[in-house]
Amino acid sequence: MIRHGESEGDILQVHEGRADLLLTDHGRRQAREMAKVVKEKYMPEVILASTLKRARETAEILSGETGIAVIEDEGLREFNNGVLAGLPYAEAKLRYPEPEGGRKPHVPIEEGESELDFRFRAQTVFSKILTESAGRKRIAIVSHGGMISNLLRAFLNLPVLSDTYFPTGDTGIHLLKLNGSQKVVMFMNACGHLEKIDSEHPVMQGS
Repeated sequence: MIRHGESEGDILQVHEGRADLLLTDHGRRQAREMAKVVKEKYMPEVILASTLKRARETAEILSGETGIAVIEDEGLREFNNGVLAGLPYAEAKLRYPEPEGGRKPHVPIEEGESELDFRFRAQTVFSKILTESAGRKRIAIVSHGGMISNLLRAFLNLPVLSDTYFPTGDTGIHLLKLNGSQKVVMFMNACGHLEKIDSEHPVMQGS
């Protein structure tokens, strides 16, 4: 599983989610470095990607490096944050303050989805991917921080209301292995391919 590279939303400091923003030039460079490593060490047979531009563009860069076509899946899109999408953080806080005590898991953001909706969507797409990828040696999933965290919860069979979060840096790579019914986490959030370029460019994480 691979997160997209730095996006325009990271630079603008806005709630990204469903805001459909492109990669920055730096994000494209990150994606190219990631693609080299994936081709050399973790060559996939299939590349699945979110339809949002920042993930799709990252997947297309990986496709260009590996020669493997991208299959888009809307189910892999980031959390649907409704009215918050694209709003600067400060403005969102004023216009749509969180309810006291936080939003309940079953309550959706206006024009968006709830945390329970999001987890169920991740669980559904995870089940679908496993079914449709039977017999494949390795698949690459290019998505977003929130979705990847939920896919990891699904992989590990964590409770629906689990408060465990798995962060992923720009183009961070997680390698998971299935041996029959045995699930193995080989590594998580590997970003070593970015050491040189990110030392020259401060990174702000989004989703």
